[in-house]
This record gives sequence, C-alpha cells and structure tokens, in this order.
Amino acid sequence: MQLREDIRNIAIIAHVDHGKTTLVDQMLKYSGTFRENEQVDERAMDTGDIEKERGITILAKNTAINYKDTTINILDTPGHADFGGEVERIMKMVDGVALVVDAYEGTMPQTRFVLMKALEQKLTPIVVLNKIDRPNARPTEVVDEVLDLFIELGADDEQLEFPVVYASAINGTSSLEADKQEETMDPVFTTILDHIPAPPDTKDDPLQFQVTLLDYNDYVGRIGVGRVVRGSISVGQQVTVMKKDGSEKSFRISKLFGFIGLKRIEIGEAKAGDIVAISGLADLNVGETICDPDQPEALPMVRIDEPTLQMTFLVNNSPFAGKEGKYITSRRIEERLLKQLETDVSLRVDPTDSPDAWTVSGRGELHLSILIENMRREGFELQLSKPQVIVKEIDGQKCEPMERVQIDVPEEYQGSVMESLGYRKGEMLDMINHGNGQVRLEFKVPSRGLLGYTTEFMTQTHGYGIINHTFDAYEPILKGQVGGRREGVLVGMEHGKATTYGIMQLEDRGTIFVEPGTEIYAGMIVGEHNRENDITVNITKEKHLTNVRSATKDQTATIRKTKEMSLEEAIQYLDDDEYCEVTPESIRLRKKVLNKNEREKAAKKSKLS
Repeated sequence: MQLREDIRNIAIIAHVDHGKTTLVDQMLKYSGTFRENEQVDERAMDTGDIEKERGITILAKNTAINYKDTTINILDTPGHADFGGEVERIMKMVDGVALVVDAYEGTMPQTRFVLMKALEQKLTPIVVLNKIDRPNARPTEVVDEVLDLFIELGADDEQLEFPVVYASAINGTSSLEADKQEETMDPVFTTILDHIPAPPDTKDDPLQFQVTLLDYNDYVGRIGVGRVVRGSISVGQQVTVMKKDGSEKSFRISKLFGFIGLKRIEIGEAKAGDIVAISGLADLNVGETICDPDQPEALPMVRIDEPTLQMTFLVNNSPFAGKEGKYITSRRIEERLLKQLETDVSLRVDPTDSPDAWTVSGRGELHLSILIENMRREGFELQLSKPQVIVKEIDGQKCEPMERVQIDVPEEYQGSVMESLGYRKGEMLDMINHGNGQVRLEFKVPSRGLLGYTTEFMTQTHGYGIINHTFDAYEPILKGQVGGRREGVLVGMEHGKATTYGIMQLEDRGTIFVEPGTEIYAGMIVGEHNRENDITVNITKEKHLTNVRSATKDQTATIRKTKEMSLEEAIQYLDDDEYCEVTPESIRLRKKVLNKNEREKAAKKSKLS
C-alpha cells in the first residue's frame, strides 16, 4: 500500500496542566510557522476567553506545521475528563498520539483516561516527558509508571515500544536524554516523523470524509472539520452526506479550507490523509460521512461515552428576574441549549413536564459550569437545580457512576482526608508515601459522593492538597447516605438591603455570603449556619437611632470577610430544596419555596412521607 510520506497526523494528549498547549506553542515557534516580528500570545491554541482566564483547554483545536517538507497536523486536546467527548472524536482523525507527562507528577487519572482512548483506537504512541527542568523531576521512575500504565491498559507489543523525548516546553528545550537539554524542538519533530505512521495514499478511491469538529462563520455558515479518509475532495464538487438518521442529502462544496499555524487558508483540493474544513451544507453534524454520490458508503458513527451528571435548567422566576439579563424567556434559553448541542456531542438536553425547565446532562460539573458561564456572559438569566448523577440499569441492576480519585496531600492532612472520603463511601486503592512529606492516596468513590467535595477538601488541606478524579465505571448503587452537605443555611426573611448591623448580629450564627448593601429578597440564602438546620434571619435589620450618647459611638463597625462563591462552588453547594440563580452580574443561592410558612409546611410533609 502506498503511503503519503509528506504528511503526519498526531494528537497531543495529557492530564490537565501537564503542558500540552505550551508544547504546541514551542513547536509552532521552532518550525518557523510565525514571522520573526509576529506577535503571538502565550498558549496560542487556547482562543476562548474562559480558556485564557483559567489556563485550561476546553475545545479540541487543530493546527498544521511544515517541517522538512512534511506537513504535521497537530490536534490539541483538553486534559479534563469532563471534556472527554472532545478527545474521543479527535482519535478518529489521527494516526498517532504524543502523550505528555509531567516529569515530577507522573501518571495521573486523566493520563489514564486519554491514553485508554488512544490505545482503543490502536494509535501509535510517543511519550514526551515534560517539565524535566523541575527541581524534583524523577524521569526514570515516571517512565516506569508510564510503562506500567500501558501494560495495565492492555497495550500491544508495538505500542509498548514507545520512544521517549525529554522536554521543558516552557523553556523551549528538548532532547532524547534526560540529563541534557538543548534549545530546540528537533528531537520532538524527528521522533514524530520516525515513529508516527504516514496515512495511506488512496486519492484515486471514492471519497469518504468524516465530520469530527464543527465551527461556524457568519459569512459561510456551518463549517465541518475532519479528515479525508479516502479519495479526494475539491471546491465545487457535488457530494452526498450520509445523515445520522440514515437519510442522504446532496450538496456542493462551496469552500474548502486548509490549516497552517493559527490560520485557516482557502485551498482548492485535498487528498486522503489531509485534515481540512468544508462548508456548503447548513445542517452538517458531527459523525456524518461525506462521500461520492456514485458510491455512498458511511463510516461508523463516532461513539461518545454517555453523560454521568444532570441538572435542571429553569427560567428565572425570582423577585429579581429580568433586572440584569438580556435573555430571560424560555424560548431564548431553549434555542441556546439546542445550539450548544450542535457542537457539543457529550451534552444532552431533554424537555420536562414544564415548558420552563429542561434536563441538561453532561460529563461532570466542570462541563456543565462552562456552558452556564458562557450563557451568562452572553446575557442569559436562568436558575439551576442541584446536580444529580445519572443512574443506569445494567443487567436488571441499578448502577451509579464511580470515579477514580487521586490525591496528593501533605502528611499532616492525610487522616482528615481519609476520614471525609470514608464518610462519602470511598474505597482506598493505594497509598504511596514519597518520603518528602507528601502522600499520594488513590480512592474509588461514587460520583455523588464527590459532589461539593472540592471546597471541603481545600479547607481540610488549607489549600495544599491536589485532587484529581475521572470517571471509572458504572457499579451497583451503594446503600445509605453518600456525602451531601452537613450544614444548614441562613435564609433572608424580607426584601431590602443587607446592612452592616444586620450582618454583625448574625456573625456568631455562621458564615455570611453577602456584602453590606447587597439587595436581598425573602427566601434568598445569605449565609451558612453553624448547625445542621436552616434558620430564617433578618439581615436587613437597621440599628435604631437614639439620642443616648455612648462612649464607643464613634468606633467604626467592623465585620468579618464574607465568603464569595464562584459559579462551580455555588453549584456544588446546592441542596435538594435550593436553586442557584445565575445572571450576567450575580450568582445567588435561594430556596425553591421563597415563602417561609410554605417552606416549613413542605419540609414537614417531606419528613412524614
């Protein structure tokens, strides 16, 4: 079989924060893709606002580099398991993967996840040991860890013969030996050319092109990005798209785009092995096959793991509804959720009995919270219920998702972490003491036990702990209480503004969530109670003025720092009878039933039932 030696297709995969995007930056820079005077941002592949702010990759993206007359198509993938749908799709477009591993941290839960997906597709791996310049780097042990992981995941003999490149992406250095680094990316490029197989040259066969990523442009409409699996494709060509439902539709290729660096360039033709973008059909979807009208033959649909977590999205009906947002109606919210489905294959949106509520299912809290954050930035106002894990029936038995949790923590906090995960039905799998005061713990924990745990974990470890978790498997439901919030909340009694005096009166009752001057409504959660029950409080109370003088009258009133919550923290904090109200300007927690008397009646009813 003839091969296209002038091209290589590779995906960069790794655990979050192990340096994938920084490595791609250096590869772009050293290949001469940019002009010498061209201004390029750090982590150039992270183009979204949230990606730049958080320093994480959310959407998979592709770029192309020319090196020694060879085009290397590189796909940068997310490291979070919540965005695993992006990783799974990408594997269909490439012939090999570069597994990036931190030379100190070693293999982590998401390293396992992304590598498993690559090995399932029988892709050829190379390993890049990044951050080799770290003072505590342990390259020899980490290579052994990586080899153990390959064996554990059932890699074949060829995959086990992986080459290793040692690099420091942030410094732009790499080499084939751990103890010496040179300011070049040549060892990375050479290893890719020598070990990643070239795609087969089938340009004379009938066309097959599978859509793997979707993009949108105001001028040309929907754009499908994918790989020409077989044959060739050109502008103006008449083609047939094999739809998800089995139907066929004909259309003409209006534009064809190739990639070089960070730019998308118009091209006239592409052949088997090329990764290109096409436009011309308005309702193109992920997984669909574009083929020759005379020989319509669909490729297998891209299989994506099912969602594990769901939330209810509701139209905002709080007393402050419509004050801060631009889009508040059910029609607008439904349109936006359905638009998200076009590009996010891991998401599910299902209608409910109410026309003002939808069940939205995703791969985890981060997956859903990124969608919510994008919606609020676009001007949407909505309410959210507590996240729930999705229970499946397998062989007549109800099963729940389990997660593999890896924790790195100083020795002194080890006991409290083990106790809290025990309360959440966690089962310890492994414990390694590195001998430098740090302990690595590995647990298997039900997903519902981890809801809201991150905040508690950071408090327990005073911010020194690192927690990583990834979906493991569905297992029979564990009986009894698993996790959940132990503390009650302080609920506002009436409409008004929070006062310094009102906050001072409540400080000994718990932690306050609102600043003085914040607008409050009856039923809004204003703080966390020290005890397990909820109490209704008057935070808008004002000090009565008298003409009696006091020796301390001129002292300035001081209050403790209030607790501010991010969107993720607010979602994790929710209980069954609460909503999170999200607007472009505010994140508020509230009770589902705002009226105090009605709330107490509902609580009594639920206890009796």
